[in-house]
Amino acid sequence: MKYLGTLLLALVAASVLAACDDAGVAETRSGASGDRTRRDMATGLGGKNQETGSLFGPGGIFGSKADKKVGGEGVGVAVNAYLWRASLDTINFIPLVSADPFGGVIITDWYTPAESPNERMKVQITILDRELRADGVRVAVFKQQTGPKGGGWVDAQVDPRTNIDIENAILTRARQLRIAQGG
Repeated sequence: MKYLGTLLLALVAASVLAACDDAGVAETRSGASGDRTRRDMATGLGGKNQETGSLFGPGGIFGSKADKKVGGEGVGVAVNAYLWRASLDTINFIPLVSADPFGGVIITDWYTPAESPNERMKVQITILDRELRADGVRVAVFKQQTGPKGGGWVDAQVDPRTNIDIENAILTRARQLRIAQGG
């Protein structure tokens, strides 16, 4: 209950700050010749604002879906959907720790195969592009083995072909998904 009051106070303060405008701010001209205009100051360095919208980004907290669209694209997976789905399908037998569709990173938990209980592996998949391309996915496999005296886990060398084999399996599955969808 104590936290509810603090949260409510923070939300009220944030909405009051969002309602403030720059009417009381005096414009100062800058630049080598002092000719920087209000439009230049509003558009920022590259000619575009770094952030548009209001409180917590485009559309605000309760803004419309149209306000949240950027460049005609909706808010969704920021990487190639076929590669994303294929990656999840390929490693579906390993428990996930993290799956970030906006950053394109999938990290699994440590997995111990039944046939080799003295080894465990962890996989990190990074999707690098919005296009379905052969170089659009990167896989890193980490392997550990039990210590020589039965102690903890010790890092072990992974065959470099393992990463490539998983990447190829993901690409093959992505192609299958694309064909199945008629793309």
